[in-house]
Amino acid sequence: MKGISVVVPVFNEEGNVRELHREIVEVCEKENYNYEIIFVDDGSSDGTSRICKELRPLKYIRMRKNFGQTAAMDAGIKASQYDYIVTMDGDRQNDPADIPRLVQYLEENDLDVVSGWRKHRKDSPMKKFTSRGANFLRGIIVKDNIHDSGCSLKIYRGECFDHINLYGEMHRFIPALLKIKGFTVGEIVVNHRPRTSGVTKYNWKRTIKGFVDMIALWFWGKFSSRPLHIFGATGIAFLFIGFLCGLWSLGLFLSGAKMSNNIMPPLLTIFFMVIGLMMFVFGLMSDIMLKTYHGLGIDSTYNIKEVVDNQKEETECK
Repeated sequence: MKGISVVVPVFNEEGNVRELHREIVEVCEKENYNYEIIFVDDGSSDGTSRICKELRPLKYIRMRKNFGQTAAMDAGIKASQYDYIVTMDGDRQNDPADIPRLVQYLEENDLDVVSGWRKHRKDSPMKKFTSRGANFLRGIIVKDNIHDSGCSLKIYRGECFDHINLYGEMHRFIPALLKIKGFTVGEIVVNHRPRTSGVTKYNWKRTIKGFVDMIALWFWGKFSSRPLHIFGATGIAFLFIGFLCGLWSLGLFLSGAKMSNNIMPPLLTIFFMVIGLMMFVFGLMSDIMLKTYHGLGIDSTYNIKEVVDNQKEETECK
């Protein structure tokens, strides 16, 4: 059996972390997995930190401040050591009992990613409406063929994250990002439980950020290898319009028309020519910057304050 790393970002979940940890341990022990549990504390201000440091076995990572769920998930994934990585929310709405089903579906279908689908959600009507709207837009823009990409309960093969850094609200679009890179993605229906402690961390700001990241992902999927294709083509289109406006201006001049009464064609010629050149040059620069991006390591957008590896201590005691 391959090892499993369970990564859980938590933020002000003092009423959930202890029971969630117990459920994960219970499932992993029952299935006889080689496993590790990684809780990433995204700057909690309640008793989450104190409780997490008491749990065994657990690798506890504490961020210096609240960097967001995506940064916390990225930190946990980078700290994982096993072949399979399971991610889930820290509010206990994801059910650890679904982990064996995710593993089984991944292996039976030889997939790289299996995403959970909260088909019967236990959320407020407003949250359901917002999520369905986001899923509808994602289906049009991203087209990852996933019903519920916002569900944090997923399993990945470790190699999926060998060259990926997560940022913004990108944790919602990891399947789409991996699909762009050629990984195979599947989906199964998972259990979704009502929240019993704490409050939801989702708000309208995260919805807007998610939409912006969705556009960024669409652009990355279409033009990440050659941004010159979109900027250069747009620049050429503007140059062509400028050329037509130039012919229009020349025709007016040769016909003897007073240019003082027909100033718009020359102005349009200059405008479209300048914009076209700028777009084309910007495309060339973007192409150069992208090659640099792929050639160099990318700086992290977060900073870890401490790492408490209680799991290692537990292993040494045994």
